[in-house]
Amino acid sequence: MTTERATESASPPKMTSRQVVVLTVLLASQFLMAADFSILNVALPRVGVDLGFSAGNLQWITTAFALCAAGCTLVFGRVGDYLGRRRIFVTGMLILAVASVVGGLATSPELLLVARTLQGLATAAVTPAALALLTTTFTEPGLRARALGLNGVMMSSGFSVGAVLGGVLTDTLSWRWAFFINIPVALLAVVVVSAVVAESRAERRGALDLPGAVLITTGLFSGVYGITQAAENGLGTLPVLAMVLAVVLLGAFWVVESRTEEALVPVRILRRPEVAFSNMSALFIFGGETALIFFTGLYVQNILGFSPLVAGLVLLGIGIGQILGGMLGPRLIERIPPHALLGLSLAGQGAFMLPMLVMPPTPEWILPLIATQFVNAVFSMTAMLAFMVIATSAVGTDMQGMATGMATQSQQVGIAIGIPVLSAVFTAVVGAEATGSEQMPGIHTAVAVDGILLVAAGALLWLVLRRHSPAGSSAGEPAADENR
Repeated sequence: MTTERATESASPPKMTSRQVVVLTVLLASQFLMAADFSILNVALPRVGVDLGFSAGNLQWITTAFALCAAGCTLVFGRVGDYLGRRRIFVTGMLILAVASVVGGLATSPELLLVARTLQGLATAAVTPAALALLTTTFTEPGLRARALGLNGVMMSSGFSVGAVLGGVLTDTLSWRWAFFINIPVALLAVVVVSAVVAESRAERRGALDLPGAVLITTGLFSGVYGITQAAENGLGTLPVLAMVLAVVLLGAFWVVESRTEEALVPVRILRRPEVAFSNMSALFIFGGETALIFFTGLYVQNILGFSPLVAGLVLLGIGIGQILGGMLGPRLIERIPPHALLGLSLAGQGAFMLPMLVMPPTPEWILPLIATQFVNAVFSMTAMLAFMVIATSAVGTDMQGMATGMATQSQQVGIAIGIPVLSAVFTAVVGAEATGSEQMPGIHTAVAVDGILLVAAGALLWLVLRRHSPAGSSAGEPAADENR
């Protein structure tokens, strides 16, 4: 009898049929949110011609989305704790459906930017709500790690597939279908989530910290705007003022939170190394990977001379690597402490960027490129999983919306600033007018900076977090509630 019990307890936990349905619909929503960020990137020239965007204003199609997604995520995550995570998820999906109608039918730059702003708000609402629903549905550490691993796969794959899908839709139908395709998916998600996902909210709820919400949203909005504008246009007066304003607002946020009983983010949480440094890691993981994808596209098309289709296949190799990383991650995290996996994975992600530095501008190097990018993607995905396990395990159930909101916001900020910052490095080396093989030194330098930063960040995070391993098991057992 004792042997039977031991065998039963040692067997891996299995998801119930309801959990499978919940997981499926939440992962589909995360894929859609990630794809929305990049789906229009390849269609930007066509959109600009059709709607009359000037060359200087075209980047606002991406920036409007990124600013709202990065600036509002934490607030929506905390609102979900108070009002209900399912309610915020459904509201966000409805906003996405409306935004997609507006964007698909847009006849002017102003209408399209309204649509992209609404899409950013939808992402800020849906992503942390979906993550919080995942972490509260899957409370068993092994199942939680598995669910978060699959979530990381869908988000990363969504970003890569979005770029490819945007090109396919633009070439075969119209760029407007990059919006229209969201509508049935969003409405189906609303119906299914309302039917099968139980409402989830904090047991103890106070008043929403409006001053903190305003300060963190405007501070991050100003900071991301200043960084992206400085990277694209140089350190002019406006970008510098925006970054200075961001420092002032975020400093004021810290002061307000330290004196507010019902703080949006309690300062004691922000002071925890596992919270602060795991969220810092997301800036490197997501910013570094999105920048690598961008420069890989330049290398394949502008240097090696391949078509956009081949560039898409290289990105598909990255997506397959991320899928493998998502499958391996939950098993690794049962054997390796999350902080060690995070440090090793970040260092591996950076190390497998560096082989591009020795690749000459000859087409036969496409296969070594795919191989190294594949391994890089595996490491980036295990880093994403370790980061998410640490970030969500550091707080209790009542604060899961806050934890997932912070984690998602860190991801969005990383995605928003990664390409502009490293593009500024690229431009500083070769100039804005470089074409073809002239771009090679800039690509090499930007990728070198990207890889070295990731290796250094991995080493730093391992050293800091090894003394602050999350409470509970190595698989990321949630910490006790700390809402006193």
